[in-house]
Formats: sequence, C-alpha cells, structure tokens
Amino acid sequence: MTRFLVVLTDVRPGDGSGRDERTSPERRRQVVGASSREAADRIAGAFMALGMVRAGRQRVKVIAVGRRPRHPAF
Repeated sequence: MTRFLVVLTDVRPGDGSGRDERTSPERRRQVVGASSREAADRIAGAFMALGMVRAGRQRVKVIAVGRRPRHPAF
C-alpha cells in the first residue's frame, strides 16, 4: 500500500545555481499524511487555496512514500 505526504513549503529565492532538494530542501511549513492519492489531492487542493500559495511564496508537494516492490506473478 502506498502512503502519501502532502508538504507545504516556503519557496526559496532563486540564486541561479538551480534547485537540488536533496542537498538543500525548502523549509517545510506543514506535513500531512494521507492513505490514498484521492485524499492527498483533496488536502493539496485545500493548501493551494491559501493566500501564500496563490501569491507564489509557498509551494504544495504531494510525495508518494512507502511503496512496496511488486512481486512477479507465479
């Protein structure tokens, strides 16, 4: 079963070197877990209605976590 995280982050000002979330991730404001993609999309939609997101100062990300590897059918 795949779980999802909905993350609300601050948008980092661009410095010309590009974005690398692995070495310097954006500051997280809120993290919410969801058990289905539909639930995660609804939460993300609520976050996208926030004024700071609409103004471009914050960003909403939906991340799939906890995926199990698929086993071949026997």
